[in-house]
Amino acid sequence: MARYSEEFKYSIVSKMMPPQNQSVADIARETGLSEATLYEWQRQAKEKGLVVPGGETNSERWSTQDKFQIVLETATLSEVELAEYCVRRVSMWNK
Repeated sequence: MARYSEEFKYSIVSKMMPPQNQSVADIARETGLSEATLYEWQRQAKEKGLVVPGGETNSERWSTQDKFQIVLETATLSEVELAEYCVRRVSMWNK
């Protein structure tokens, strides 16, 4: 079994997080990691309180916990920063 550093795991999990929201299947194809490994890393990240929708771009399908975490992440952003955050998210949805 391969061992991966926490930094590497986070770099992969961050692809599942806003604003990228890449799907597990896409990341598996891109990296060669198994989907089972990626789902496990996603589960571990969620246990640590990270927002990891994992490819779900429709916020209506996100868990209440994920939505609340995004509110917390964006609460301190200025109007300009929040607008940039939203633009990045919309551009990801339209890909």
